[in-house]
Amino acid sequence: MKRRPSSSRTSASRTSGARPALRGPSQRQLRAGELVRHALVEIMREEDLDDPALSGAPVTITEVRVSPDLRHAVCFIQPLGGENAPEVVAAMNRASKFFRGRLGRMIDLRATPELKFLHDETFDAAEHMSRLFEDPKVRQDLDAPEED
Repeated sequence: MKRRPSSSRTSASRTSGARPALRGPSQRQLRAGELVRHALVEIMREEDLDDPALSGAPVTITEVRVSPDLRHAVCFIQPLGGENAPEVVAAMNRASKFFRGRLGRMIDLRATPELKFLHDETFDAAEHMSRLFEDPKVRQDLDAPEED
């Protein structure tokens, strides 16, 4: 069997050894992340967690990012009001095996992903930006007429 000569159309990334451009998550990852997020919310709503850092602390699960092989999930959480965030995140990570066990019974995935909880910083960043826009010096620049 003869080999075909290599085409001159090979991409530069293949020949130079450069990494391909990074892409966002696939539809499969997004669907799995939302499935995990909804299931975790349901678990937190139904189960009574014994950890003192979690008792009576409403927690919002804002996003779940799942790895391409669906074996790892990073869950972004925000305690109500942003209070005691490091303690709540640590408590959620301590309870991750409990959540994973319950999750395995609730969702239909080939493998139940390992869970890692992180504090969602987007609310803090949005609040910081709002404060910046309300600063009189910034407001002066925003209200100034545009020049050509």
